[in-house]
Amino acid sequence: MTAVEPRAGTLAPPERPGGQGLDPNQYESGERAIALLLTHDVVGPQTDFVATYRDGAYEVWARRGMIRFQRLYAAGGGYEYRVIEQIGENPIERQDWRAISTVAEELAAAAASGHPTDDPDRAYIEPGQTTYPFAYERIAQLFDSPNAPDLVVNPKSYAFGRQIGQHGALDVVQSRSPLVFFGPGVRPGVVDAPARQVDVAPTICRLMGFPLIDGRDLTGRTSSERGVPPDVYLRRQDGRALDEVIDEAAPARPERVYLFLIDGLSNSELLRRLESNADEIPNLARLVRGGCFFRYGSITNFPSITWPSHNTIGTGAWCGHHDIVNPTYYLRERRETVTPQGQQFDTAKFLGPGVETLFEAFHRVYGPWDGAHGGAFTASIHEPCTRGADHATLERRLVGDRERLKALNEEFDWVLPRWRADGHEAAVRESIVDNRGLAQVKQLYTDPGHPPPAFMFHEIVLCDGVGHDYGPHSEGLWDALRDTDRRIGAVLDLLTELALFDSTLFVVTTDHGMAATDVSLKADQTALLAQEGMAVVATPPMVYLLDMAVDIMVAADGRTATITVVENDPDERGECPPVEGAEVTVVGPGGRALAHARTDAAGVCGVALPVSLEPRQIVLSVHHPRFNPRRLRLDGTPVLEDLRGRLYGSKLMS
Repeated sequence: MTAVEPRAGTLAPPERPGGQGLDPNQYESGERAIALLLTHDVVGPQTDFVATYRDGAYEVWARRGMIRFQRLYAAGGGYEYRVIEQIGENPIERQDWRAISTVAEELAAAAASGHPTDDPDRAYIEPGQTTYPFAYERIAQLFDSPNAPDLVVNPKSYAFGRQIGQHGALDVVQSRSPLVFFGPGVRPGVVDAPARQVDVAPTICRLMGFPLIDGRDLTGRTSSERGVPPDVYLRRQDGRALDEVIDEAAPARPERVYLFLIDGLSNSELLRRLESNADEIPNLARLVRGGCFFRYGSITNFPSITWPSHNTIGTGAWCGHHDIVNPTYYLRERRETVTPQGQQFDTAKFLGPGVETLFEAFHRVYGPWDGAHGGAFTASIHEPCTRGADHATLERRLVGDRERLKALNEEFDWVLPRWRADGHEAAVRESIVDNRGLAQVKQLYTDPGHPPPAFMFHEIVLCDGVGHDYGPHSEGLWDALRDTDRRIGAVLDLLTELALFDSTLFVVTTDHGMAATDVSLKADQTALLAQEGMAVVATPPMVYLLDMAVDIMVAADGRTATITVVENDPDERGECPPVEGAEVTVVGPGGRALAHARTDAAGVCGVALPVSLEPRQIVLSVHHPRFNPRRLRLDGTPVLEDLRGRLYGSKLMS
C-alpha cells in the first residue's frame, strides 16, 4: 500500500471549506460582532468567549484574553494543536476532564466564583473556575463542516436561556455525560480514564467483534490513505475503542446491544443519587455496580446539545463530520435555516453522507434484515439518530402490528401525579412518550415476525425536560430519575423473561450534562447582533454573517473605479449572486462624501475618484439593507478597527 501521510507538523485546515469561519470579506463584520459580544453592557458579562476560524488558525476571544491556535498532523497519527498567538490569558487552557465532577464540587466552584449557595440549582460558575475538556479538538472539529457558523458564542455556564437547567456550552459541567457498559465482554469496575462521546460507537463495535475496515479516522483519511492496515470500525471514526472496558479473557461476546440514552441527566447528579439513594434507583445501580462505570463520564460533542450529540454517539463522529452541527443551523448555499430538532421527525436526511451509523454498521456486518433470510434487525426508539434503523419512531417507520402496539400503549400508564399537580404538562407529555417507548420495546422483542433487535438505541426523554424546568439537581429531577429507572427496569425484566439479558450488552449514557442557569438574565447573546443592526442569521449559539464581496477595479488614470458587489456566499450552483441596489460612497479625509453610485442588476456601478487625493486617503463605503456594510481602501483591503487594542490595550502594553 502507498502511504500519503502528510508530513508531521503540517497544517490541517477545515476539511470541507464552505464559508464557515471568517474570510477576508467578513473581517469587518466578524470583528464588529466579536467586539459587541464581549463589550456590550449586558451581553458582555454573559459571554465566556467567541470562537472562529480565519487565515489558517482557530481563534478564541474572551475579555480575559485571546488565542489563535492551529491544528496540525501529528507524527503518531491524529492531530496536535499549537497556540501561535496569545494575549492575556488563554481562555481554554484549563482542559481537565476530571474537574467539577460532583455536586459538592459544583457548589465549591460557585463559591469560588463569588456565588456562594447551598442550592446546587443556583451554583453559578464563572469561567475562571471551570475547565474545557478537549477544547482544541472540539472547537476545531466544528469548523470542519460547511454547515458550521462564522462565529460560535460560548456563554458563561449559567447564562444561556430562560430555564433553570441548561446546556450547550463547552464547559465541563455541561459537557459531561454518564457512561456505563454492562454485559458480556465487559471488564467491571470504576474507570478514571477519559472518555468522549465519539468513543462509544467504536467500543460497541469492538465488543461485538466487528472487523476493522479501511475507514476514515479523525483526520478524514482512510487507513490506506494513511499507509496503515485497516484500523477503524466505522466508515468515519473520530474516537477510539475504550480499552478500559474490554475484558479480553471474557468467555463470550454479546449477541446484541441495548443502548439507553437518558436525555439530559448530568453525571454529577447520577453520582449523588447512587451514593445516597441507590436503593431507589435499583436498575441503574445494578448496571453501574456490575458494569464498567466511567467516574468522570464521557465528554460530549460541542455544542453540547441534543441533536448533534445523539448523532455523535450513534456514528462515532463529531458534529463537524456528521454535519448536524446544531439543533438549528443555516445552509448557506440554499439560503435556508433548517431545524432538525424543531422538525423532530424525518431528520435523517440532514445526516452527512460521510459517516456511518451503528444501524448501518450492524447491517454491513450481519447483513440487512429482509424478513426472510436473516440479517440484523435494528431499532431506534424516540432517538434522533435514525438513519439505517429498521424501526425508527422519528422516521415514522414502525415495525409490527399497529393494533397490538395501541393495546400495549394502554398497558403502560406511568405518569407521576406530581406533573399534573404542578401543572407541568410538558412532563406529562414526556412521560407518555416514554411509556409509548416501552410499548414499542415490548412489541419489538416479542413480535414473531422478526428476530430481537441486534441493536436497540432507546432515548428516554423525561429527565431532560424536568431538568430544564425544575433544575438539574432538583427534587423534580429526582422524581424523574426514579421514574426513568422504573422504565429501565421494565426493559431489563422483559429481556430476562425472554432469556436475552445475559447475552446483551447494555450501554447507558446521556447526550449532555446540565448546568444551573440564572433565569433572571434571560440570556441570548446572539440576539444582540440583529438588535445592533447587523445582518446575521442567529441560531444560538451560532452566528452566520450575511456579507458582500466587493471587487474594485481602478482605471489607469485614477479618475474612475468600477465596483462589483456580489453576495459573499455562493449559491447551489456555486455562483455568488449580484447585489443590486448597493449604495457605494467615495469617502475622503474627515469622512467627507465625495461621490455616490448604486449597483445595477449585475451588481456593478462606476464612481468618480478625485485625482487630487492619494489612494490611501480614499475609502469606499458599501451599504445594502440585507448585508453588513463594507469599508474598503482602493486596493480592496478592509478598514478594520484595532480589535486587539480595544479589548486588550493594557495587556498589549505589558
